[in-house]
Amino acid sequence: MHRNLLPLLMFMVLLSPLAIDIYLPSMPTMALEYGVSNSEVQSTLVLFLFAMGVGQILIGPLADRFGRRPVALFGIVLYGISSLLGAYAVEFELLQVARVFQGLAACSTSIVVFSAVRDCYDRKQSVSIYSYLNGAICVVPALAPTLGGLLALQFGWRSTFIFMAIYAVIVLFIVGFRFPETRPLNTDSTGPLYRWGRYKPVIGDPHFMFYASCCMIAMASILCYVSYSPVWLIGHLGISELIFSGLFGLNALVNVAACFAAPVLIKRIGNRPGVVVALSLMVLAAMVEVVLQLVGPEQGIAAAIAFMAPMMLLCVGFALLLGPATSMALSAFGERAGTATAMLGCIQMSGASILTALIQLTDIPAPYAIAIVMGGFCSVLLAMMAMNRLSHLHQEQLQHD
Repeated sequence: MHRNLLPLLMFMVLLSPLAIDIYLPSMPTMALEYGVSNSEVQSTLVLFLFAMGVGQILIGPLADRFGRRPVALFGIVLYGISSLLGAYAVEFELLQVARVFQGLAACSTSIVVFSAVRDCYDRKQSVSIYSYLNGAICVVPALAPTLGGLLALQFGWRSTFIFMAIYAVIVLFIVGFRFPETRPLNTDSTGPLYRWGRYKPVIGDPHFMFYASCCMIAMASILCYVSYSPVWLIGHLGISELIFSGLFGLNALVNVAACFAAPVLIKRIGNRPGVVVALSLMVLAAMVEVVLQLVGPEQGIAAAIAFMAPMMLLCVGFALLLGPATSMALSAFGERAGTATAMLGCIQMSGASILTALIQLTDIPAPYAIAIVMGGFCSVLLAMMAMNRLSHLHQEQLQHD
């Protein structure tokens, strides 16, 4: 019955990365048109990710109570409406509101996609399905900025939001006719939707919170990189939108390669050493970034490459970290795996958006702001992992449910 489910899941899972990456080349132009600062334009990314994080807690129980299909259709419709709202927003505050709704919409479809995989496939099959889905998610950052740059050059930045709305209509048509309800009949959907008692044991587990913090810092580093890059390269260095798209796409391809290589490396060295290697790479990336800014070129394409090259190390570190850190965070939970996963997603995305928003409130130049987030916080995490008295935070744990 679910033989052709994968293409449907791939259509839905692309809504989230598309909303993040397609309008990146247009951010400096958007700041000029609205008459707002660069940090305010960057807030459109932060608000989107924050809404996705909070949505993990708000929307997850709805998918259990009302089913996957209604939540998916709701999310796609909301995505299309919020995209049109963003396209025709006259006031900047309205664009920010649109991005919040877009984040909730993308969260709805993501929850349905990954819930449907658990619903319809066994553990061995799920590994392959997740690999295909993650591969699709990783490819979008390589292609979407180029598409967005071309659309913006021909039709203006608002056309990128219109494209998202059109894509939502296409996905709605396909999902509406082809996507079945996948929620298992034995799903427990009784009782209050939101109960503190479900999440308290998860938040109270220090081992979970440590590795959730690792995921959060990694995501914050990537969000800083993504949000600062167009402002620095296009707005400060004067690089064209297409050259920016090419450089950003190159880093995205490095991330794709790292995503495929990461499972092989982690299987060989183990989860905890994998986290150590990943955090070390991000610290190294921060150090190289600072050095290149101090002694490297200051103008033109050479300066752009000097800014982006350390970000390749960041992308590799990010790809290496998420798998083992997620596994370590969830390792102690069995029957609460769904609740722990939702809380992990909330901490990872909402926490990352808050950290990014705070650094954006400062006047620190982009390269140093990114270096502070990824280098400073990762150094603290590495120091904690080097302390024997904190071993209960970072050593492997067995399931206790």
